[in-house]
Amino acid sequence: MNNMRSTLAAVWRIAAPYFRSEDKFAGRLLLAAVIAIELTVVGINVLLNQWNNRFYTALQDKSWDAFVREMGIFCILAFAYIGLAVYQLYLNQWLQIRWRKWLTERYLGQWLHGANHYRMQLQGDAADNPDQRIAEDVRMFVDQTLNIGVGFLNAVVTLGSFVVILWGLSAASPLTMFGNEFHIPGYLVWGALIYATIGTWLTFLIGQPLVQLAFRQQRYEADFRFNLVRVRENSEQIALLRGESAERERLSDRFARVVRNWYKIMTTTKRLTAFSSSYAQAAVIFPYVLTAPAYFADKIQLGGMMQTASAFSSVQQALSFFITIYRALADWRAITARLDGFEESIAGASRLAESTSSIKVAASDSGDAIELRQFLVKLPNGKPLVAVDGLRIQGDEHVLVTGPSGAGKSTLFRAIAGIWPFGGGVATIPASATLMMLPQRPYFPIGTLKAAIVYPAKPDAFSSVLVEEALTAVGLPQLAPRLTEEAHWNRMLSLGEQQRLGIARALLHQPQYLFLDEATASLDEPSEAALYRLLADRLKGTTTVSIGHRSTLEAFHDGHIVLEREGDHFAARARQKQTAP
Repeated sequence: MNNMRSTLAAVWRIAAPYFRSEDKFAGRLLLAAVIAIELTVVGINVLLNQWNNRFYTALQDKSWDAFVREMGIFCILAFAYIGLAVYQLYLNQWLQIRWRKWLTERYLGQWLHGANHYRMQLQGDAADNPDQRIAEDVRMFVDQTLNIGVGFLNAVVTLGSFVVILWGLSAASPLTMFGNEFHIPGYLVWGALIYATIGTWLTFLIGQPLVQLAFRQQRYEADFRFNLVRVRENSEQIALLRGESAERERLSDRFARVVRNWYKIMTTTKRLTAFSSSYAQAAVIFPYVLTAPAYFADKIQLGGMMQTASAFSSVQQALSFFITIYRALADWRAITARLDGFEESIAGASRLAESTSSIKVAASDSGDAIELRQFLVKLPNGKPLVAVDGLRIQGDEHVLVTGPSGAGKSTLFRAIAGIWPFGGGVATIPASATLMMLPQRPYFPIGTLKAAIVYPAKPDAFSSVLVEEALTAVGLPQLAPRLTEEAHWNRMLSLGEQQRLGIARALLHQPQYLFLDEATASLDEPSEAALYRLLADRLKGTTTVSIGHRSTLEAFHDGHIVLEREGDHFAARARQKQTAP
């Protein structure tokens, strides 16, 4: 019960914001229409229950006129039912897509806000596949929340409507056993209640493991799919290392988890299906067993017996709602838990950035320098990595950052960019300054080449002439005719070509601060020197901060920051550039 209460609380937290959002009027109107149609359908079922009595009584009495009249009434009710069913499905699907669209955009906004997606990776939450939660879990949550919610409403209203009918029929057809009448008020209602209660209890005992199994199945399926994508994205390196056998073994291990868990689901589902099918079949005959003695004792007519059986079936089905949807309910609870966990992961990433003990990046309205004060970069486990204090990077300065591998040079860049929260201290950056970080392996979205180069700006932010000129400047004139070609450019181009495109991106955006994290390391020294001269010529007002290991880079920088070991961490120290005698 506590688990269901927590699930319902999570459902409310996830679902309620949509009906208070900017789309609330359309959402509420569609939901009200779906509910109104569902209530009308229950009303038609009540009329059909009463029709059962009249129709079968007409058959028993062999009354042709009554038979024809009831057939006409049935046609009217059937056409109304069909029309309502069609529009209920249509409006339900309309509400689903609007709700899903809003919820997807909300999650995308929160996930991609302020580098939350990156901080979630640092906290280890990315292993549980946020792509599946946004794409699949949102769709299934909206679909099943509506279906289960409307189904529960139908069960409650049906129960309320048919209990009254069944109670009256209990008085009209007293319980008859062994030739004796027993006047038990509402005995048919009590019979349906006892039958459904026992069935629900047994269903819960048999099917309870499905909730956790469904949660694990979704996780294992997502992990398997994620690793397949990883193989596809790194196919070249795998092929070069002849790693196919290792990958096949690793993927087989991931898939084995899917299979093992599925076998457990199969076993539990087999037991649950065996019971629920037996329960459903017994429910067909049970009301006739209760009313047959009264019928054969001429206490009720055939129509009364059929109406009683129909009403009993409606009450029993309403009371057995959780039995019929138990498998869907298990999936729904698992999906809700995943989305609730996703929201908590996003909130945790946001709290991490806002924590008073984390690194802060502040904007300064005065000065044109980046300044690091009492800056301490730590690893996620809390271990100190790099300490910097009182370091200033002046505007229009060119600084080279060096140090041994693992000293935290790239992590220092991430901290300055504001995406690495672990540590303390303040990085002060001019308020109007624009920063660009170019890593060793630049990112290019799948799409046209022009869109890939000008990213994160929109494709039309720069003219094709400017982009072609930038390509020529960085030594890639052969790519100029392919600006409108769509491709996966991180796969199509060599790492050296990708790094040249990264420099082209910097030439177009002209940031005030350009951080190069071994952004030219895959090029030969003459090509690297040519690109640094290009940056100096084209970006005269840009401050350049470079990470590099080649001594030839010193010629293009007038400042030098060295990371040196100091106890359990590295310390950044500024050195004056050596001048030739």
